[in-house]
Amino acid sequence: MKKCLILANGEVPKKSEILFLQKHGYETLICADGGANSAHKLHLIPDYIVGDLDSIKKETLNHYKKKSEIIKYTRQNDTDVEKAIKLAIKLKYDEVILLGATGDRLDHTFCNLGITLKFNPKIDVSILHKKSFLKVYSGKVCLNTNPGEIISIYGFDDKTTISALGLKYPLKDSKLPFGEKESTSNLAMGSSIELDIKKGRVFVIREFNEMRKNGFFG
Repeated sequence: MKKCLILANGEVPKKSEILFLQKHGYETLICADGGANSAHKLHLIPDYIVGDLDSIKKETLNHYKKKSEIIKYTRQNDTDVEKAIKLAIKLKYDEVILLGATGDRLDHTFCNLGITLKFNPKIDVSILHKKSFLKVYSGKVCLNTNPGEIISIYGFDDKTTISALGLKYPLKDSKLPFGEKESTSNLAMGSSIELDIKKGRVFVIREFNEMRKNGFFG
């Protein structure tokens, strides 16, 4: 599978997290407009910088002119993050992890959460923010876990049902409509959990450091 990272113009992530992910297959770095300012602060070289370029600093743009492929779009019917994801799809990437997707504006954060659903299943979009890793799942899924690892599951409507084995508080054809019910801070009891998600999709939020103990994948 082809994998990449997208760095958005939100809170600057840790460089160590980006380097870890690059060592685990997410080698390509795409910056969504002002995300390039964060890359500059972290002394990273993006492979691509994409957007309407209204947020990137002049000094950042000059710094990367000969180091990165810079793609300017003038269209305003999508966000810079969406432009970056569409580029990843065009370049035939299968999976992307979005960093810097949260910041001081709740609307931007909410929009980026929605983007993970909007582009699924064209491309698998996940979000890493500090301690938390968010991923969209559907169907039958088996996840490698550590005993005591926190697992939170969020649904969106009353049509989707979720069954889960291996959690302290098991789910059996449960419905988790947004704003009504959720499975927050559930706990893995062993080395794996099994999810069976029918008629929809859910968010699963895990602890990034716990995932790293299992090599991050699975």
